Amino acid sequence: MEVQDWVESSIRAFFCLAGITGNFWLGLRSLPKSQLRPNDLLFINLAVSNLITNCLVDLPDTLAQFVNNWLMGRNYCGVLQFSSDLSETSSIFSTMFISMYWHQKLVGSTKRGGGPVQMDNLRLVTMFLAGSWSVALMFSVPHFYIAEHDGNESLEVCEERFPTLADKRTYDALYLLLANVVPLVGITYASVQIARAAKSVVAVATIFIICWFSHLVLRIYSSFRNSILAVKLTNFIGASYTCFVPYVYLYGVKKLDCSCW
Repeated sequence: MEVQDWVESSIRAFFCLAGITGNFWLGLRSLPKSQLRPNDLLFINLAVSNLITNCLVDLPDTLAQFVNNWLMGRNYCGVLQFSSDLSETSSIFSTMFISMYWHQKLVGSTKRGGGPVQMDNLRLVTMFLAGSWSVALMFSVPHFYIAEHDGNESLEVCEERFPTLADKRTYDALYLLLANVVPLVGITYASVQIARAAKSVVAVATIFIICWFSHLVLRIYSSFRNSILAVKLTNFIGASYTCFVPYVYLYGVKKLDCSCW
């Protein structure tokens, strides 16, 4: 490996390990001592979503870069692309639901004179999360059939072969609209109205907007032109988001310490 490749792989390895540690800690610290609350469920769901990326996408991809070999070829690509879109979509929706939850708690509740808010209902939050996983699965399952790799080093990244160019652009347009643009608008709307009391939510929303707007632009670019650099940048941005976000939330809810109980 050249120096540039070692630097790139080392950064990805750092993001991977930091992400696994942070998201595992977020999930562990969000486990309830008694009764499960909607906010706990949202944080646990976010942690699980990010861990799928960390363990099934970032970790094997990082190892593949260090050994400079694609050991599983096409099967690996199918699992990677499936896991990537599944976790990314679920993570995006989780972030949106967390922003909506705190928007209702800090803005909606105040307008109602301190009354209860809709998203304090555990059943409603569970239904939202189930719907988000359904959408994630809908966009992720096709990757098993369109992902490919030639099994050697001639391809640096996994590629996808759609039956026609029109099919690819239709898929990309629907994915970008439903799984990226809609949550992005929802997070932005909720975050700009929150009070200063939810600094961690605003901080995460800011990181999300910066990362996923760049991610969105790169996905749009990639849908019109194949570019290894664009794919690598997209993966890098996704890895950086799942790495930093759990620590921001843990700091915001004052659970960054090692006191589990």
